[in-house]
Amino acid sequence: KSNFDFLGIPKQLLVAAFVGCALAAPLNDDTITKFLSNQDTDGTYAYDIQQSSGIQFQEEGQAGHYARGSYSYISPEGVPVQVIYTADENGFHPQSDLLPTPPPIPEAILRSIQFIQEHPTPEELADRAV
Repeated sequence: KSNFDFLGIPKQLLVAAFVGCALAAPLNDDTITKFLSNQDTDGTYAYDIQQSSGIQFQEEGQAGHYARGSYSYISPEGVPVQVIYTADENGFHPQSDLLPTPPPIPEAILRSIQFIQEHPTPEELADRAV
């Protein structure tokens, strides 16, 4: 065996595997077409970035306090995706037509919740009295 055998695999097979992986790797020819950025001494900032593939990011805010912005891109299925968001002391709040939403609560469950609220247990009544 030569010094180039790896776990008994012939070097021609290894070379072929590496060449195949290199050829299968996606090419990234995306370039930045717009780049605007501003940051002030009071912590406010803004940026706007666009790429040749159609990806866009923009955000403005005050560091550590709030942010609002958006990003958009084309999904692998060809669907345009846009997300508009805010972020503050209460968390990240995205909005998009493509974000999942919970199903409506069934009427029977709503009636059960109303019944429970209207008929508290003795422990709940005692807690309310405190």
